[in-house]
Amino acid sequence: MYSKMIASSILLGATLFSAPSFASDKPAMLQQNSPVLVTSPAARVADVQTIDGIVAALYDVISGGIGQPRDWNRMRSLFIPEARIMAIGPKRDSKDLALRIMTVSDYIANSGPILIETGFREKELSRKTEVWGELAHVFTTYETNTEKSKTAQRGINSVQLMNDGTRWWIVSLLFEAERVQLSLPETYLK
Repeated sequence: MYSKMIASSILLGATLFSAPSFASDKPAMLQQNSPVLVTSPAARVADVQTIDGIVAALYDVISGGIGQPRDWNRMRSLFIPEARIMAIGPKRDSKDLALRIMTVSDYIANSGPILIETGFREKELSRKTEVWGELAHVFTTYETNTEKSKTAQRGINSVQLMNDGTRWWIVSLLFEAERVQLSLPETYLK
């Protein structure tokens, strides 16, 4: 019975994600267009042609001095419209961890003013990249600095990307900052 359930799940997955020639076999719901029209701003070619380019653009677009505006359309151009930016960290006044899930626009609305007010800069310290077919996973160690408070912090950005045949897109970004109970090991600093 259990093996039949697994076979059914595999068959369903193959049906839902098969080549376009099987489009008529897909449920009608999957063939419908979204009722919300979302378009991404045009990307700079150098930002999206390589994994190096898109990771560099990601760090560059959020970094700047106090009062320096950020190019939020450039940031949006790096991500698929449905992308999520997620942060793992302790809850306020607690040792319990939480996961904060945001759209790119949520991140811009909530963090953008703080980045500009504090003179936030983020740079890459090291990177481990895995690529297979059109998907890539980048584990990139970062260091942040803020001009206003003269503080620095390190952590890891886990970036999932896909290539659509013409460019790279960020599908999701999950990050966690170093803290007293969680130090970065040397392997992620090389």
